[in-house]
Amino acid sequence: MIVWISGAKGFIGQHLARYLVARGDTVLGLGHGLWPEASVETGLAYWLNGEVSGSNLNSLRIARGLPDLVVHLAGGSSVGVAMANPREDFLRTVATTAELLEWLRQEAPRTRLVAVSSAAVHGTGHAGRIAESAPTRPLSPYGYHKLMMEQLCRSYASSYGLPCLVLRLFSVYGPGLRKQLLWDLCQRLQGKPASIELSGTGGELRDWTHVQDVLRAIEVTSELASPEMPVFNVGSGRATSVREVAQTVIAAFGEAGVRSELSFNGQVRAGDPFSLVADPSRLQALGFECHVSSQQGIADYVHDFLAPAHVGRSG
Repeated sequence: MIVWISGAKGFIGQHLARYLVARGDTVLGLGHGLWPEASVETGLAYWLNGEVSGSNLNSLRIARGLPDLVVHLAGGSSVGVAMANPREDFLRTVATTAELLEWLRQEAPRTRLVAVSSAAVHGTGHAGRIAESAPTRPLSPYGYHKLMMEQLCRSYASSYGLPCLVLRLFSVYGPGLRKQLLWDLCQRLQGKPASIELSGTGGELRDWTHVQDVLRAIEVTSELASPEMPVFNVGSGRATSVREVAQTVIAAFGEAGVRSELSFNGQVRAGDPFSLVADPSRLQALGFECHVSSQQGIADYVHDFLAPAHVGRSG
């Protein structure tokens, strides 16, 4: 297939490019940043540094023809960044989606679109596993903008018959992730502090989903894009507290001789729900199961962080 990835230079985008190239697809990427080594690092057939716009999408078409599949990963990257700059998050998430959908409507109406959304659309007030049909009550601009992205996709699927699919990702992590809790915690522990304090209570629950499982979910579901716009949660269905995650990280650092006492300050960050855990039943009905446990995946993340080559790069 010919596959386009918007946001291909991001954490998931780079993993996805390598994954698709390995299975024999021709992959083109669009996003922000100079990336002359893209073909070496990921196998991309073409990289375009720029916004998701009609002119840039036309440039991709000129390079390799119309795509069979577009995986739309471009957009805001975190709750914290969106809280600090909501307008920028809107432009990156909502405006790019509108540009992409309008181009597909006019130029490639048979191309399948996988729009990657977030569990943040569900927001607060959920206990236990969250099904795709659960109410959407976003807490942050990040969650609202992801929901607006989904609604745009639904409007184009319904009104113009575009084959769309939405994947709601839960807490994605894996090698190469350099933001959010795992990265921040590893950065702090690298200084060998005697104690470390985190925000919140430690009881907050998340569904930690390894990036390799996300890639498999994209592969399994991408053929199902349709004007009905199916929505799938991508998660394990297993709740892991922030305290458990932090203790796993600290234990892995302990193997390297770092000993730190863990505490929480009880201050909950604005925009963060208490519990976001997937009900993955719809995805499991396709025969899909997450393969990487959070305990093993997080320990592997720390071991990768502590590898000599990484330590040298992080300075």
